[in-house]
Amino acid sequence: MAAASATSPWLLRRAFQALAFTQPLHFNKNLSFHGNLCSFPFHNPPKSSGLCHIAQVIKGDNDVLLKGVGDKNAIEEVKHILDMARRAATRREVYHTDFLTPPVLKESLTVLEKLADVKAVVQGGYPQAERCRISVGHSEVLTSDPDVVAAINISGNFSFQPCSHGDFLGTILGKGITREKLGDIILQGEKGAHILIVPELVDFIMSTVDKVANVSVSCTQIPLLALEYEPPRTQSFKTVEASLRVDALASAGFKISRSKLVNLISNGDVRVNWATVTKNGTILKTGDIVSVSGKGRLKIGEINSTRKGKFSVELIRYL
Repeated sequence: MAAASATSPWLLRRAFQALAFTQPLHFNKNLSFHGNLCSFPFHNPPKSSGLCHIAQVIKGDNDVLLKGVGDKNAIEEVKHILDMARRAATRREVYHTDFLTPPVLKESLTVLEKLADVKAVVQGGYPQAERCRISVGHSEVLTSDPDVVAAINISGNFSFQPCSHGDFLGTILGKGITREKLGDIILQGEKGAHILIVPELVDFIMSTVDKVANVSVSCTQIPLLALEYEPPRTQSFKTVEASLRVDALASAGFKISRSKLVNLISNGDVRVNWATVTKNGTILKTGDIVSVSGKGRLKIGEINSTRKGKFSVELIRYL
């Protein structure tokens, strides 16, 4: 269905109701959804020693569980998800997070796996999704995969004015939608992009988005199975550095001077695992993802020590 030229009061009311959930972990238990084939559930191990029965979890138990969170920047969000899981289990309802970053997703699943009465389903719309939602509920209640991810195709003629991920993201955010309501953006070259989003905002986007940058576009909801995506293209190479500091490895990975990389850090343009870094001396490890605005992303691969006391580091650049 093409984007409408005017926005009806009903659509605006529906959109503003959805936008009211400005915190990334709010949910609407009254939403109705349809089946989703693109999901990644995990099931908890059988009840045994060491597992917390969620109905019995108290603050002290929460503190113990949160001590295992490796990414300290994710603690508050993980705590909210843990509280949500407790409510879902005790009330025998199903709740949903908004789209989570990979670090928060990973830490949350690690914590939820320790709760014997909780089942969690992770969905991002397609198998390689980075930003995903978690649905949590008592294992006897969450018996199917909720449909909590929708897809929109934004199409236009981008032959003469290619648009980046940031152009599409900026267009959506410019409508007043928070980042947590959006999942991945899958670029389609000259044709446009596929956008993953919470279902309650589909009509609003289709009725309000008519341009990306200076390119006229139309928006159509598509099934998740119609998403077109390819495995990310990467280039791997090795560098030998005296330290594992972010300014050393990122400057080598993006082939820019160390002083320029330091300036980018000062400007808040460098992120590690989706969190902005402010210190040049932040130490990186295998598996870390480094993003630099305008430059792209790279992943830290295998790290080995050399005979001269330096580090041989595999850098995987996303093309």
